[in-house]
Formats: sequence, C-alpha cells, structure tokens
Amino acid sequence: MKKLSLKPVKYVSGEVQLPGSKSLSNRALLLAALSRDTTRIRNLLNADDVQHMVYALSTLGIDIQWDREARECVVSGVGKAFQGTNQLLRLNLGNAGTAIRPLTAALCLAKGDFIVDGDAQMRERPIGHLVDALRHLGADIKCMENEGYPPLYIKGGSLKGGRTSLPGNISSQYLTALLLSLPLCENDCELTVIGDQVSKPYLAMTLDIMARFGVSAEHQDFQHFSISGNQQYQSPGEYWVEGDASSASYFLAAAAIKGGTVRVHGIGKDSVQGDVDFTNVLSAMGAQVKMSDNWVEVTRGSLKGVDMDLNAIPDAAMTIATTALFAEGKTTIRNIYNWRVKETDRMTAMANELRKLGASVETGEDFISIVPPEYIQPAEISTYNDHRIAMAFSLAALGNTEIVILDPDCTSKTFPEYFDLFHQICQ
Repeated sequence: MKKLSLKPVKYVSGEVQLPGSKSLSNRALLLAALSRDTTRIRNLLNADDVQHMVYALSTLGIDIQWDREARECVVSGVGKAFQGTNQLLRLNLGNAGTAIRPLTAALCLAKGDFIVDGDAQMRERPIGHLVDALRHLGADIKCMENEGYPPLYIKGGSLKGGRTSLPGNISSQYLTALLLSLPLCENDCELTVIGDQVSKPYLAMTLDIMARFGVSAEHQDFQHFSISGNQQYQSPGEYWVEGDASSASYFLAAAAIKGGTVRVHGIGKDSVQGDVDFTNVLSAMGAQVKMSDNWVEVTRGSLKGVDMDLNAIPDAAMTIATTALFAEGKTTIRNIYNWRVKETDRMTAMANELRKLGASVETGEDFISIVPPEYIQPAEISTYNDHRIAMAFSLAALGNTEIVILDPDCTSKTFPEYFDLFHQICQ
C-alpha cells in the first residue's frame, strides 16, 4: 500500500484556488443533460466522482465535450427524460453517491432497462429509502442482491408521480435525487419527510440549481415538498461551479491551528453550499475569519473546544474533529449519525485514528467527544478508502511530529491534487 509521510509543519500561510464543488458538479451535469439546448459548465471538478457521472451520461447517449485542462465542459441536453436502447444498459458508478442516487431516480423515467451498480463500498451504502419512495411513485425497481442496497435493476418509464414519504435521518441525497427528477413526471408529486431531515443546506443547494435550470419546487422547512409535473429543464447557457466548500475546510483549519493567514478563492459569503458555515465553527473556536464575495480568509487564533450540533455540515465536521486535537479542552460534535453510513463508518474510523494520535475519544450513536493529547503522537493513519479521512488527518502534521497517511491516492475521489496544495501552504 502506498504511504505518504508528512513532515512536521512549522507554519501555514498562503492562498489556494479551490477546485469545483463535487456536489454542484454532478448536479450541473445531470441537469444540463436533461435540459433543452447546450450548457457550458465552467470550473467543473476533475475527480473520480465526476468522471463516473460523465461516463454514465455518455453511456446514455449524451454528447459531452470535456476539456479537463480548462476545467469546463459543453453538454448537449436532450430536453426530456433519457432515452435508453433496446439493450440492457449496465452502469457501474464506483463509490460516487452523488452519481448513483440521482441517476437511479432519473433512470426510472427513462425508456429502457438498466442495471445500476457500484464498487464493493457502494454495495454496503444504503439506498433503500430512495428505492422505497420511487416504488411508491410507480417505479419498477429491484435490489438484485441485498434489499436496500445496490446493484439495482430498473425498468424505466415507470415513474409516474404522486405522493410518497421517506425518512430524513440518513442522507439528503435521497431527497435530492427525487427533487431533480420528479419535475419531469407526468403527474404532480408531493414528498413528506419522516422525522428530522439531515443536511438541509444540501437540499437548499439542490433547489437553487434547479431554479437556475428553470424548474421549481415548493417546500415547507424542507419537510414537505410540492413538485409540479410536466416541467422542462432549460439550459442557462453557462453555469459556473463554485469552489468546493468542504475541501476549503482543511486549508482554513490549518491556518486556524498554525497560521499565518490562509485565503481560499472560489467561495464567499453568498455561497450556496452549507459547508461555508464551517467558518462559523472556526470562529467559535477562536480563529479570526474574514469573507468577501469570492474568498474566505482565516488567521490563527487561540483555539478552544466547542460543543455543537453539526448535522448541517457532516463532511466539514470531520475537519473540526481533527482541529479539536489542537484546541484547549474537550470538543463534542453532535447529531452526526449519518457519519456511520457514508463512504465508510466514519464515526468508528475517526475515533480509531484520533486515538492513535493520543486523543481521548468517546462516541455514541450520533456524537463524538475529543479531548486533545498533550502532544500529538506519531502514527500511521488508516484511511479506509475514504478521501475525507485522508484529508482531515493531514492536519495532524501540524503537531510537530511526522504523520504517515496510508493510501493517500484515495483523495482522487474528489480532490486528487489535495496534498500538492496542502504542501504549498506549509513551511
């Protein structure tokens, strides 16, 4: 297994241009493909998850001209639901949740038969809540091996619309998948969320990009949604993908721990991404934060532990967990049950690796508490083939000891150049 040794970092300072948001990149690609006319998508993320979406759309007959060097692509939309072929189409989407969930819903509208699958990790990630909701709306969809998990067999053209409900406690991606496709149904749709909906900012992001492509949905506090049928997506002509706010968290946290000042370009005070609220957590911990329309800047402060509900920003919450290693006192992160059903069981993985570094860690069903060690211990960090674990634990190198990251290339899922940029701001 490949290893990356991170030497102790003395000081952090500099500027970073963020790659495009994974979540926005894949939403934009799907909506551009479904839209009338051609869309130029700029600042498109070039990473594994986006490559899976481009592959799937191309397999479905969508003309996509992707200039990876320029980070932009031109998508020729079909202006309606996808048209399959007379042959069974198989789509393997790796571990890309932002591809497999929306495409599962979209293919229920398409003409044709499809098998949707992923890698071994994806086959362990639940999709049952989405499947059940689609079935209630008329979809003909079967779980081929384990009920509630990929691979899925979809007989397209069966999704008609109507009323359904789904639990909101596992993932916002299920609801996003429905919202993106249901406007194309022949009938109106109503969705009701059972219990509290997690990660609401991701749903706000979904509704925003739908509106930019000319489609609307009404909601009451993200718990009840009304979607008119027979709508049509219309290309905005050009769509700019914001920088990835989750990816920004590592550089901003590094500045808070051992800056100097770090400025990240590509997000700002009007960002549509909920993870920009990560800056509020850093501020609560004692860091100095400045924001403009298109950049965020953090300067080191005297960090103190916090006790906060971070349900709205579960990915960036992982960065807070490693930042807690450098804060005075205990940090508790609450309402993050869905860590357990991400790319890996992140609750267990984070606890294991934080303990390797000397932290005292307590976990419950939906919380983690971290008491920092007096000194960070040298360690080999297992990454569980999870990109965010690899990136979050790079911050441990700010503790004056060498840290080894196992399988660092797992960052190719969303941020293949991460460690190069991390090194650029470290001294």
